Amino acid sequence: QVQLVESGGGLVQAGGSLRLSCAASGSTFSTYSMAWFRQSPGKEREFVAAISWSGASTYYGDSVKGRFTISRDDAKNTVYLQMNNLKLDDTAVYYCAGRRYYSGGVFHHSHMDSWGKGTLVTVSS
Repeated sequence: QVQLVESGGGLVQAGGSLRLSCAASGSTFSTYSMAWFRQSPGKEREFVAAISWSGASTYYGDSVKGRFTISRDDAKNTVYLQMNNLKLDDTAVYYCAGRRYYSGGVFHHSHMDSWGKGTLVTVSS
C-alpha cells in the first residue's frame, strides 16, 4: 500500500477549469498504476481516469472523455487530473487510488487497494 493525499478541490464555475493533485508517500510510486474516482450523493463511486504505472497508457470514463486529462510526475510522487469545461454534474468528491503494477484496461473501484480521503469539487452555474 501507499499513502495518498488529494488536493486542489474547490469551487469553480461551469465551463471553467481545475487541476487536482494526488501526492503519494514512499519510494515505490513509480510501480503503481493510478486512478481517479468520484462520488456524489446517492450514486456509486464512478471511474474517472487512470494512468498505467509506466505512464504509457491512459483511460477515461465516458462522461469525462475529451475534457479531463490524467498525468503523473514520478520525480514528485504525484498524479494530476486536469479538468476542463467543467459541468454541474462534475460536482463530487474526487478520490485518488492506486494498485501496484495493475495493467488491466478496465478500472473499477474494486480493483484498487490504496485510497486517499478525497477532495471536494463543486461546480456552480
